[in-house]
Amino acid sequence: MAQIRNVKLELLRPGPANNQILSPLTPYLALCGADGPVTVHIPFEHRHLLNRLERLRYVTGGVPVSPEQQATEVREMGEALGKVLAQVPALFSEIGTAASNEDELVHLRLVTTAYELAMIPFELSIGADGFPGSGAPLFLQPTVPLSLTREVRRGRPLPVYWDRSPRILFAFASPDGLPAVPAQDHLDALRRAVEPWVKWRANQTDRLPEVKKLLTVLPNASLRTIRRACAESEYTHVHILAHGEPIEQEGDRHYGVALCVDGDPTGKQVVSGDVLATALTAKDAIGTTRFRPTLVSLSTCDSGQTGSVITPGGSIAHALHAAEIPWVIASQFPLWMRASSIATEVLFAGLLRGDDPRWVLRALRQRLRTDSPGTHDWGSIVAYAVVPWDFDRQVEAFRNRQTRQRIEVKFDQAEEMVKAAASRDGAAAAPDALNAVYESIRGELERWRDALPLTAPKSERAERLGMSAASEKRIGNLFPGESDRARKAYESAREFYRRALDAEPFNHWVITQYLSMTAVLAADLDVSGLASKYGAWWTAARQLSEWDLRNATGEKRAWALATLAELELLGSVYAGVVFDAESATREIQNFCHGILDVVDRQAFPIFSSCRQFKRYAEIWPREQWKDLAAAAIAVLGDVPSWTGRVYLARA
Repeated sequence: MAQIRNVKLELLRPGPANNQILSPLTPYLALCGADGPVTVHIPFEHRHLLNRLERLRYVTGGVPVSPEQQATEVREMGEALGKVLAQVPALFSEIGTAASNEDELVHLRLVTTAYELAMIPFELSIGADGFPGSGAPLFLQPTVPLSLTREVRRGRPLPVYWDRSPRILFAFASPDGLPAVPAQDHLDALRRAVEPWVKWRANQTDRLPEVKKLLTVLPNASLRTIRRACAESEYTHVHILAHGEPIEQEGDRHYGVALCVDGDPTGKQVVSGDVLATALTAKDAIGTTRFRPTLVSLSTCDSGQTGSVITPGGSIAHALHAAEIPWVIASQFPLWMRASSIATEVLFAGLLRGDDPRWVLRALRQRLRTDSPGTHDWGSIVAYAVVPWDFDRQVEAFRNRQTRQRIEVKFDQAEEMVKAAASRDGAAAAPDALNAVYESIRGELERWRDALPLTAPKSERAERLGMSAASEKRIGNLFPGESDRARKAYESAREFYRRALDAEPFNHWVITQYLSMTAVLAADLDVSGLASKYGAWWTAARQLSEWDLRNATGEKRAWALATLAELELLGSVYAGVVFDAESATREIQNFCHGILDVVDRQAFPIFSSCRQFKRYAEIWPREQWKDLAAAAIAVLGDVPSWTGRVYLARA
């Protein structure tokens, strides 16, 4: 897995954020890395910059700007901004260090407060002499991958909760008098992005509710309907598609979002960034924020454009970020409609897959550079972001969540296909279709295992191998009447458990599952010999489980009890001549009652334990353990199925 180096560059000046214009004479204090502060100057007069930015809007004064003039402006401004960054020696040093590390991404965090600096399109910067890819756009060059985000300076860290079950709100508005927005293209892009996590159903009518669990569409969006939606449900991502419109605030021009008037989809209401932020961050009666999206994407022209710097306000994106929305993706120039659809697909496909958003931003710029030719849409994208100290861990946890959920959805699909076929004519489901699902699951797991860095903790490696084993076991269970194919899956499961045991030898759950698969695969005549070969393993697993049980609470205690109950059942094979069936039955019942005492009836450990004992009773029947499995099932009873739902603590 590629590493990410965070480089923080702060540009400071005295005074309030507003009411100061750009001038080459104004000194800014630049702080970067461990080096001391340096003074930098921005080589633009304010009015000259406004004129140049106007020419980057493709049309000025109703007259199209020629492609040649646009390209010249992008080049000249990019070179000037590259020289500004070159004034900071520590930045050059940090990027140079990353150049020696293959596949390392440099995340440049640009922290500013001054509104006049927010006007400057640093995303267009061209590498100065000595920088990677000198003479090429700095955030597109292939030598050292760089990703730029902006950040509002804060007095306290902003909490970020990246690892949440995703739910997207798509709000779009196209009031009369404005061109229609490409809502269908954006909806199609979002549907493709969420598709891997939508549960399979035999018909589209049954499938629609599953889509709505992940994606809510709000047409003809008004400020009131957005506020109500965010107050009633927790959305992790909000995607707004609308036109940007100038708005007058205290006599100065800023940019707002053109939404519909509540109750009148033809009417237009232009709202500022701070008002939109209030709608997106729902508060309860005592002022506590109930729900806050982790990321807001604005497919809105000029949503990253500052407008006037005289009065407080800033851009829409700046205002949302200042209102404690951790990530805001916007555009600082008009974005072509095709580019906005591309951006939506690349952004949400990557984010929901669990990719690091800093890599997603880089991929987005590269995609716009190639798929939106003749434009500078790649430089229009601006991202305001907060990256806490544990962000890499949060992203990894979210990636694991999404991978697990994607696999669980595929298992749900396989089970639904088997049920649908049985309900029609009692026949088996189409083998080719089922095999495609199984191979897809195996491919997902292989990519997940391969993505683990060599330096990862052994427990993480064991967990991924254990989940691969558990998945092979589930595949084997879905081959009714096909003993050869089921056996092959069980053998793969046992091998994965063995590899997990090599990674983490003292994991009692892994030892237990390895012993379980060994017993299941053993021929009837060979079962009696398992005690002499693996009896010590069984004893060690019991001792490790008992040690774990001493200080465990909640779900951890439930898992230890579940392992002990299963080991009592396996004692019928591994304990040898000392095995006492009556004593084992009592112990299994006690352990199962203990599970019910420490977790809720709906909890996954109960479902998982009951499912495992039903496998012993129904799928892997043996005379040695049939009564023991029945005793466990009688205590645990029928519990709600977790198929199609992800559990994050154990595979």
